[in-house]
Amino acid sequence: MRFTPQELTPYLSARHYFGSEQRRHRERAKLSLVQLADVLNSSKSTLARVETAELMPPPDLPARLDAAFGTDQHFHGLYELAKREAHPDQYRRYMDFEAQAVVIEQHSSQVLPGLLQTEASARALLRCQDDASKDEIEARVAARMSRQERQRSDSPPYRWAIIDEEALRRQVGDEACMRRQLASLLAQVDTPHSKVQVMPFRAGPHALMGGALTLLTLPNGSTVAYEESIEAGYLYEDRETVRKWRRQYEVVRANALPLTESAALIQKVMEEYRTCDNPPS
Repeated sequence: MRFTPQELTPYLSARHYFGSEQRRHRERAKLSLVQLADVLNSSKSTLARVETAELMPPPDLPARLDAAFGTDQHFHGLYELAKREAHPDQYRRYMDFEAQAVVIEQHSSQVLPGLLQTEASARALLRCQDDASKDEIEARVAARMSRQERQRSDSPPYRWAIIDEEALRRQVGDEACMRRQLASLLAQVDTPHSKVQVMPFRAGPHALMGGALTLLTLPNGSTVAYEESIEAGYLYEDRETVRKWRRQYEVVRANALPLTESAALIQKVMEEYRTCDNPPS
């Protein structure tokens, strides 16, 4: 079967332009992907995925391309733009990475991460989006719950979550909903595949306040970072930026409560909520 190169979309993003320029220079040099891989001491699959913008160029690739094609710092410049740019398909890519991850590390200030939410809590949170219809909300709830299925598989990812105390104390749904949510969280504080720490109010301010951060370790040992604000999320794949987020996460982890104290605080907050079985007199 004859190989047909995938059509490129060079003007969609800097990453797409990087890939299209790699293909343009490769074809101008009359090199196949296999031949270019030999020249660069790289793999054909990596170069193919870079050309189609499926993969962020590895940090050492731009310099090798510039050396191979005699393009001065052309690819270096494109890489500098690409690594600072939000990928147009970044949330889909994040979901793909999450589905592959062997380790998932998260920090959340305002609300619990989606992987830790009960169905009722997820529904109560998604109802805050007043531009979504009831059917859209239910579809999003189902999608969020489906992401948790892997946690119940025979080979779940190892998860570590750091939750700000605010996320425990802000009521989401009714009191029964909150009690069930906190009970679910408590059950995941210290298991073979899940750890949960609480960052208490008394710890004061820290670098990750006001947002959410996820670090995903992939089967090949690489890590990507996903940082979320109120309306936007940013996926980082270059090692330099991921390393920065890793340092900040580790500082927060070091200042959070130990597992036993985290469990005690979650238990205390949970007991503050009355259940439907014990209505006020």
